[in-house]
Amino acid sequence: MHSNNQIVIYQSEDGQTQVDVRLGNETVWLTQAQMVELFQTTKQNVSLHVGNVFREGELEQESTVKEYLTVQNEGERKVSRKVKYYNLDVIISVGYRVKSKRGTAFRIWANKVLKQYLIKGYAVNERMRKEQIDELRQLVGMLGRTIQRPCCAHADDCRKPNRRKGRCGESCC
Repeated sequence: MHSNNQIVIYQSEDGQTQVDVRLGNETVWLTQAQMVELFQTTKQNVSLHVGNVFREGELEQESTVKEYLTVQNEGERKVSRKVKYYNLDVIISVGYRVKSKRGTAFRIWANKVLKQYLIKGYAVNERMRKEQIDELRQLVGMLGRTIQRPCCAHADDCRKPNRRKGRCGESCC
């Protein structure tokens, strides 16, 4: 798992909350601090719900929690600490337990995605779809401009008195 593989999995309607996550083993990983930001709640609240998820047997800690050594600056010194990362299963479980406006917004978003999967068999990330359409339009435009160029390799060839035929068999220019 590499920390430079980051994506945005959730952005609030007002754009205030956006969470970057670690990718690894076909899931995403967040720290408790990131869950605090995602759900706009307290660290104590997230800790309580994480503990309950494991205590109640909803999830197994061994398969859903990983510890990574992180280095951070504290004043002028660098400090290494082990930080726990929780996978998507834990994030969703906490999201369904947290009582906050952002927790509610997350549940609405998650329910909408789940409903799309159940009804359509897939869910569409509209933001990514729009970005891909824009990229495709740019590619088509670039291909169109490339196709409209003369077939000769060098513009100087077009200015020679004895024009030669290009690769396509047509007179260049």
